[in-house]
Amino acid sequence: MKRLLTGDRPTGALHLGHYVGSLQNRVRLQERYECYFLIADLHTLTTRPRRSDIDAIGDHTRQMILDYLACGIDPARSTIYLQSAVPEIFELNLILQMLVTVPRLQRLPSLKEMRDAAGLKEMSLGLLGYPVLQSADILLPRASVVPVGKDNEAHIELARYIAKQFNTLYADVFPLPEAVIGDVPTLVGTDGAHKMSKSLDNAIMLSDDPATVKRRVMGMYTDPKRIRADVPGRVEGNPVFIYHTLFNDNQDEVEELAVRYRQGKVGDVEVKKKLATALNRMLAPLQARRAHFAAQKDYVDRVLYEGTLKMRTVAQETMQQVQVALGLARHWEHIVRNVPQS
Repeated sequence: MKRLLTGDRPTGALHLGHYVGSLQNRVRLQERYECYFLIADLHTLTTRPRRSDIDAIGDHTRQMILDYLACGIDPARSTIYLQSAVPEIFELNLILQMLVTVPRLQRLPSLKEMRDAAGLKEMSLGLLGYPVLQSADILLPRASVVPVGKDNEAHIELARYIAKQFNTLYADVFPLPEAVIGDVPTLVGTDGAHKMSKSLDNAIMLSDDPATVKRRVMGMYTDPKRIRADVPGRVEGNPVFIYHTLFNDNQDEVEELAVRYRQGKVGDVEVKKKLATALNRMLAPLQARRAHFAAQKDYVDRVLYEGTLKMRTVAQETMQQVQVALGLARHWEHIVRNVPQS
């Protein structure tokens, strides 16, 4: 089976945007690929380098893995591992930095967006090199497939470029990774203006209780031109109906609401209440599985420990190939052979 790599920065529990943008794909694809899911704690340092942020990584990691398991990611078929606990990632990152120019990295719009979202005045060297470290993440397990959101597609292209550079200069070590975009590349947040993000407080978390889900849904942005329930409303592009289409398992109800909404025969309150009911119905089995895994003492830590050990073995195999291809190790081996041993 070909290998698949993707992951998330450990910023805590995941939301509906993660679910439709990537998690659903991961669950489906673990049937077809040898899957590697990394907890990208090193990437957290690029915009959150404070000690308080680092101290929170442990709990955030556990919350994220619980969401993975709740959505159907199976540790028996997929490897979940901690990025910083694989020493080879540092070595490969350094080597790959030599194969890409600064101007090429500066042209990636996502880096400026990350800088602005983090409230940084200037971009650190680590943030500029974020896509190179991401390429090392992909290439270390020699992954062929990378499920990502639309906003990260350019980063996969960079990984392909770097892999080509290495293979051309040295030896054919790395497959050229392909991006797989989720069915819903970007999910609009409850504010109707930005993509769903916990930092923007416009997200519905997979672990939110029914009351929280209802509260967030009732505050959602709808059609700004509709001032009364008897005014015909716009369904297309309306965040409430986008969510109904994606998450309501009763599509007959969705169609009936859409017809009435266009005719001005249903109010936003009724439409939102039915959305909240549908979302809670969809989330209930995920949250039951989440609670099941959370109740098993040390289970999440064991999953991460065993996955990291497996990834370390794969990483060592890759770096042996990289070192042979580069030829640097030959110089040290020559010295060892020729210097008398005391």
